[in-house]
Amino acid sequence: MSYQIKSYFHQDTSTFTHLLWDVESSECAVIDPVMDFDSKAGTTATVSIGEVLADVEEQGLIIKYVMETHAHADHLTSAAYIREKTGAKLVIGARITGIQKVFSGIFNEGSTLRVDGSQFDILLDDGEALFLGDTRIQSMATPGHTPACASYVVEQRDVFVGDTLFMPDVGSARCDFPGGDAGTLYDSVQRVLALGDDVVLHMCHDYPPGKRDVRSAVTVAEQRRDNIHVGDQHSRDDFIRMRTERDAGLEMPRLIFPSLQVNIRAGDFPEPENNGVSYLKIPMNQF
Repeated sequence: MSYQIKSYFHQDTSTFTHLLWDVESSECAVIDPVMDFDSKAGTTATVSIGEVLADVEEQGLIIKYVMETHAHADHLTSAAYIREKTGAKLVIGARITGIQKVFSGIFNEGSTLRVDGSQFDILLDDGEALFLGDTRIQSMATPGHTPACASYVVEQRDVFVGDTLFMPDVGSARCDFPGGDAGTLYDSVQRVLALGDDVVLHMCHDYPPGKRDVRSAVTVAEQRRDNIHVGDQHSRDDFIRMRTERDAGLEMPRLIFPSLQVNIRAGDFPEPENNGVSYLKIPMNQF
């Protein structure tokens, strides 16, 4: 294989950051990187992403892209930090502009937030591709969890699916965020599962039930056979009914407000106020 993948698990947010590199050129991409965040103290740290960057340096890799599968609601991205340190280009699906517009209103950003996606360097439409050396990465629009979710298909063998799918014994992500839709997510999942049984799907999260060890990847065949929400034994109507009922009883993610304010800015904080400090808002009684 002309490329390799290493995955890192962020325990606090149950999030995987993936490192993908082309062996011949040593060009690499960091996918869904996490910034450590202490919400009680309002402080950030780079311990987790530092581990990734240390491996990049040790192996003599060159970070060409930082790729986000969507604007995450459960962790802060370290994308801007990586760009500042390395000059990497930040990549996300082109539909991020719609997410920016929605949450600009929710957080009453006014003119302080650009909603044209210009915080990122590359906005990928469905089917567009990037290269690490000779390794091809194609964007696949997989909306449903959010309207702007994208998966990244590597040489038709590996896919970074974001929150489009979870491990088979966990099932699927919620669809009750603004613009989310259960039927749309089901259709996106079927598109991923049509890629072929041997294709490996790399998760953005894992929440293992019981005593199962954390896993970062699973084959399409395993998902089709065993996924408790969207496996072959579940119809579209059944999924919509289940997902709608389940989402109605879920609490909001612990870090949704800080995460979205930072992530729609590609990892930057809001502009500092006249005292030099950046602030994150909590919209009261909006959800």
